[in-house]
Order: sequence, then structure tokens, then C-alpha cells
Amino acid sequence: MATAVLALALGGLQGCAVTSGQSSVGQYVDDATITTRVKARMAEDPTVAAMRIKVETLKGEVQLSGFATSQAEKDKAGAIAAAVPDVKGVRNSIVVSKPDQ
Repeated sequence: MATAVLALALGGLQGCAVTSGQSSVGQYVDDATITTRVKARMAEDPTVAAMRIKVETLKGEVQLSGFATSQAEKDKAGAIAAAVPDVKGVRNSIVVSKPDQ
């Protein structure tokens, strides 16, 4: 089952153009894999609202953006991203905003 899901996910990459600044299709696939892993780990963590955080990866550098309700949530999202294999660095641009009261 996992193999079928992976095949479908990678099959969707066929015909995709390599974005500006990326050196090869292989690098694009690696970056897409890192992004998927970061998002999956955030979704598994109950202290991080993964739906409010955008994850982008370029040449192994992960960019986080979006909103968190506390500094602890922002820090945890950064730590999760940094712990993913093949991540070379994390730019944590998440904005901490107070929830409506």
C-alpha cells in the first residue's frame, strides 16, 4: 500500500518543471520529500497547528511561514523541521499572534 502511495506521489512529479534556483529534477524530488516529511511530523504533533504553517524547501533549506499562537509552538515547529533527515537549515518565519479572546 505504501509503495502504491509513493508511486502515485512521485508519478505526479513527472512533467513538473524544476523551479528557479534548483539544480535538477533529483533535487526537486529531494526537496519535495523533505517538505512532505516536515508536514507529516507537524501533523502528528498535537502542540503544532500544521494547517496554519506553510512549509517550503529549496536545496535542503526549509522555510516555515504562517501563524502560531505562542512562541513555544513556533519553536516546536522549527525543532520538528530541523530534526527531519537531509534538512540543511531552517528559516523560521512563523509569526506569533494572540488568539481571539
